[in-house]
Parts: sequence; C-alpha cells; structure tokens
Amino acid sequence: MALNILIRHVPSTTLNSVGRIFYTNQDSRPLSGGVEALQGYFQSIRPTPKKLMINVDLHATAFYESDSLVQLVVKILNKRSADDLRRIHDRDRTKLEKCLKNLKIYATHDENALNRRFRIFKVTNTSASNTIFDDNGNQTDVASYFQRKYNIQLLYPFFPCIVIRSGTYLPMEVCNVVEGQRYMRKLNERQTANMSKLTRPPQSHASKINQGIQILNYQQNQYMQQFDFRVSNEMAITQARILPAPKLQYHPTSRESIFTPRNGLWNLRDKKVATGATLGSWACAVFGNERDYPMSAIQIFIRELVTTCQDTGMNIPNKNPPIQHCNPQGPIETSLRQVWVKAGNLAKSKPQLILCILPNTGVPLYAEIKRVSDTVIGVASQCVQGKHMFAAKKLYCANVCLKMNVKLGGMNSFIDPIQVPFITQRPTILMGASVTHHAPGAENSGRPSIAAVTASMDAKASRYAASIRVQTGRQEVISDLAEMVKELLKTFYMTCGRKPDRILFYRDGVSESQFSIVLKDEIKAIKEACKSLDEKYKPTITFVVIQKRHHTRFFPINARDGDRIGNCPSGTVVETTIVHPFEFDFYLLSHPSLQGTSRPTHYHVLLDENGFNADSLQTLTYNLCYVFARCTRAVSIVPPVYYAHLVCARARFHASGENWSDPDTSEGAGGVARYAAVKAELLKVMYFM
Repeated sequence: MALNILIRHVPSTTLNSVGRIFYTNQDSRPLSGGVEALQGYFQSIRPTPKKLMINVDLHATAFYESDSLVQLVVKILNKRSADDLRRIHDRDRTKLEKCLKNLKIYATHDENALNRRFRIFKVTNTSASNTIFDDNGNQTDVASYFQRKYNIQLLYPFFPCIVIRSGTYLPMEVCNVVEGQRYMRKLNERQTANMSKLTRPPQSHASKINQGIQILNYQQNQYMQQFDFRVSNEMAITQARILPAPKLQYHPTSRESIFTPRNGLWNLRDKKVATGATLGSWACAVFGNERDYPMSAIQIFIRELVTTCQDTGMNIPNKNPPIQHCNPQGPIETSLRQVWVKAGNLAKSKPQLILCILPNTGVPLYAEIKRVSDTVIGVASQCVQGKHMFAAKKLYCANVCLKMNVKLGGMNSFIDPIQVPFITQRPTILMGASVTHHAPGAENSGRPSIAAVTASMDAKASRYAASIRVQTGRQEVISDLAEMVKELLKTFYMTCGRKPDRILFYRDGVSESQFSIVLKDEIKAIKEACKSLDEKYKPTITFVVIQKRHHTRFFPINARDGDRIGNCPSGTVVETTIVHPFEFDFYLLSHPSLQGTSRPTHYHVLLDENGFNADSLQTLTYNLCYVFARCTRAVSIVPPVYYAHLVCARARFHASGENWSDPDTSEGAGGVARYAAVKAELLKVMYFM
C-alpha cells in the first residue's frame, strides 16, 4: 500500500484519477444518455517470486459528460433539443433526479461563484418561472429573480430548477457539469453495448499499454528514484502451458458419442444428450394477441422445437401442448396459473414445464414470469423471444433444448471418467459460492445482498442443486453458509445414497484483503455443517478462491501461438513469474475468445486437505469448464461458480415490491423488496438455467 502511494503520486498531480486508475482525455467515447467512456491506465504493485512488479492495464470507465447542465438533461431524456422539453413528465423528472442527485456543478451567472463547486440535492417539481421563493419578504419566481438580480433572461424558463445543499434554487442553464465525475449507476443496455465496442484486440491492447508506460513515465519519476526504484519498460515474459482438452461423452447412440473438442468449441451435430428427460405435461403461454402471434406460427415453432428436442435425445410424448394467449400487461400470475392447470389436465399428471413466448427482451415481464413459476407455482419455465419464434432455426431450438433438458432433471454431457479421477474414484461434491450486491447508488443503499451455493449431485459433476440466502447489503462473507452447506450435503446423500468423502469448494468474489476473514469464517462454517450431520463426519476440504476482476493479461509472443483473434488459446495456464511468492495460485484461460483481449481467471487455494498438486487441480478445473450445461463451448469460470452467479441473478427476480419497469437499469427501482423462497422441488434441479 505504501509503495502504491509512491508510484501514484506524480500521475495523480497531472491526470484525472479514480483509485489506482488514471484517465486521459485522448480516448473518450460517448455512450449515450449524457455518459461517456474514458480510457484509463490501471497500475498496482504486486509481490511475485523474487521481485516486485507493477501491474499495468487499460481500463475504461463511464463518466458524466462535462457539458452544460441543460445539454446533459437533453441527453439523459433522449431528446433532440431543449425545446422538446417544454413539458417534463413526472416520470422523466424522477429519472432526472436519480441521475443528477449528488452531481457536482458550478454556476456561471456570478463571477464569485465560478470557483465554487456545488452538489445537486434534488430537482424541483415546478419550472423556473413557477418556482416561488421568499426574497426579503417578497414572493418571487426564480426566472424573474435572475432577470432582476443578474440581468439574465432565461432561455428555458420551462425547465425545472436544481436545489443545492444550502437550499438555494439555481436554473439549469446557469450550471455546468464539473469535469471528471464518475458515473456510478448501472449502465443501461444501450450504454453497455457501446461500452463493449471499446474492447481492443490483443495486439492493439498491448500497444496501448506500452503507450501508458510512457505516460506514467516511471523512469523520470523523482520520488521513485529517491527510493532507488528501477522499472523495466518491457512486459514480463513468463512460461505458460496449454492443457489438453478433455474427452466429452454424449449418449452411446450418438454418431459421435465420445470426442475431444478443438479450440474450446464444438456443436450438437450427430450428438444426443447423455440422459434425455421425458416431457409429458407442458403448455405454452404466448404473451401477446393472436394478430401479432398467430396460432399457425406458434404451432410451426413448437413442431420444430419438439423435433429438435427428440433428435437431441429428449422424449416428448405430448407433441401438441395446449396454447394460451395472455395479456403481457395483465395479471401474469393468474395467466400462468391458468396455463399450468391446462398442462396438468391434458396430461393427467403434474405439469413439468411452461413454455413462455415473450414480445421483447424487456425485464419486467420476464422477471414476473420467473417469480411466479419459481416461487408461487413451483414449475420450470422456459422463455423464448417472439422474434426467434418466427425464425425457428435448428441451432436456436437446440440451445433451448439444452436448457429444457437440465431443468427437467436430464444430463447433457459429461467428461470421460478416467480424466476426472478426483470426482469418480470416491464420493466427491463440488461446490460453488457467490454473493451479488445491488449496483452502487443512493437508491440502492441498505438493500440486501444475495448469497448462493450450488453443489454437484452425481459422480459426473453434471447435475447441480442450489441453496439461496438473502443477507445484509454489501456483506461479502456468507453469513448462513453452514446451513446452506448442510442442505446441499443432505440433498447429495438423498440423491447418491452416500455422504461425500471430499469437498472441493470454489468461492467467487473475494478480494485479497478478505482472504483471512473467509479462511477463518467460511471454512469453519463448512466444517460445522459436516459436524452437525454426524460428529465423526470429517470430509477433506479444498477451498479455492476465484477472481475475475483483476488486471493481468496475457499476450502470445509469436502470433502463430495465438488463436484467430490473437489471444492465448483455450487451456493456457500460468503458474510462475507473476503468481504469489509462496502461496498456491495460478491463472487459467479456459474459454475461447469472442472479441477483444481475453481475461484469464485467477485461482487461489486457501486450504487444501486433499493433497492436490498444481497439475492435478489445474487439469480438473480446466476439464470442468467443458461441462457447463447450456452451451457447447468451454466457459471462463468453473461451472459450480457460474451456476451460483445464475442463481443469484434469478433470485433478484423473486422480490415482490420491486419496480422492474425502470428503463435505465436491469435492477428493480424503488419499493421495499420481500424475497420469496424457491419451491423445494425446483432447488433440486437446475431451474436457474
């Protein structure tokens, strides 16, 4: 920490900084809504074997555009000009207040105020010409006051005023936004899409980092010289290995039942799922009218979906499920209950699945469907976008089939047992844990965090069960972990008939500063859970922390060693030079790249009672990345943790009292949320897919 202060002092005097990141104005890109992305340089001193190193990387962050406040408002409300805002609706005013609260501005109407900075407290409900205040005993409006006091005739008297902390009203047009203010709210879909366009291919990324070294200019830093610090201008070169891909197995009747994927990718051609589920009782809910979604088009889609599912190994005796059109604006719970009853009546058995066809990608309808199906009715649901229904492609239907199969208790594929002896030789449970928090911002302060643990339920590590808890907001340690682990151990016993001899626990989202707390509290909780089942039950535990939010990047020295984009290939593992001086950790790049520069996952072992050597844990972890149930590619993090992420994301939708109609966030806005429990029978299958 002391040395990080030393290396950041000089750049912090000349560049805009946020924590360990320094921003230049050379690479600013508008993201929409008055928000822009600035490209910056992250730097941090890291201990490595035999020496200290400085970790430097690119980092793009969203900032408010430093414009006049009027222009910022026009962009936030997505209007062409200020004249389009002669009447601001209550909904727009609420949106403005959320976006502008605590934003720093300076006023231009008074020379004495130019150097002062104010924070916006709120936005008035009335326009400047209708906002009345007491001026030395006289009631006057803000527009008239500025005309009389400063000889300024407002161009936009129909705009609301802002209120600063002192209770003073200011017209928006005399305010400018202070430069360099980070945008702390969650980016909306459009902003996120624009941000993703800033990704750079590896060669460009490496070149930009080298430019950053010149900007940070360690060689000429007088303070570093006084400490006799010498920093190389060249990136560190390290040895890496490429792990072989595992053999995957599908159903024996598949034309290609056992095969080895290449480059982390494969497809379902000539393959049937390892264990196909039977779908007998189901129904289809179409959220739209018959004019937009004609019955003939729905039947064609269902026919294609059923054919694809059967070709892929599922058994669907009922090929013509009942179809009901539902009002997307109406009572969703009532509609889903009606569809559920129809599914049961037709098959004379308990309904297994509701297929939902949605008009768009909007969150509110999807969130309500998942809340009702998961926590009220207790039935698996599969949502499909209407645009995909009209173009029923085989590949899309195959991907839907993968999700449906595991939701119904099936298994899509598994790794050749010989290649995962740790799992197959003795009863072993894999667990993944994650905690998610609401996006930062005043409106989310005090809101709870969600903790989830998922666990494998078979010797093939392909089926998983889940446990969920709501806990104190922004708390990283899982407070009820002992009870969650106990639940999952019981489910494992009921499924397999034996208690696991070994536990491999992958934990996501823990920063280095919290390692000691997690080691003390969470490992103790796991052992307590085992002891509560049986005093003599003491399985061996390996506890591994997973970190994705870091700034280590790999670039192959020779282009021929990289993939088609220029990234290191899937299976690249680094365990020397840049790792911890004496602890057990490694970097693994398990996924094939899509765009930009791939980010490896950092695995750090905090406890190992199972006696793993480096190669055995790396190989097992990499092999597991090939059996993520809903896609035919290796994923970037080990599946138990990926599933825990999905469970946390789904649990957000289980809150009643949330307002999911806020267009600027995929999180609820306002209201006091009450989280409903997922039905017990769903927790035993992969409902969250």
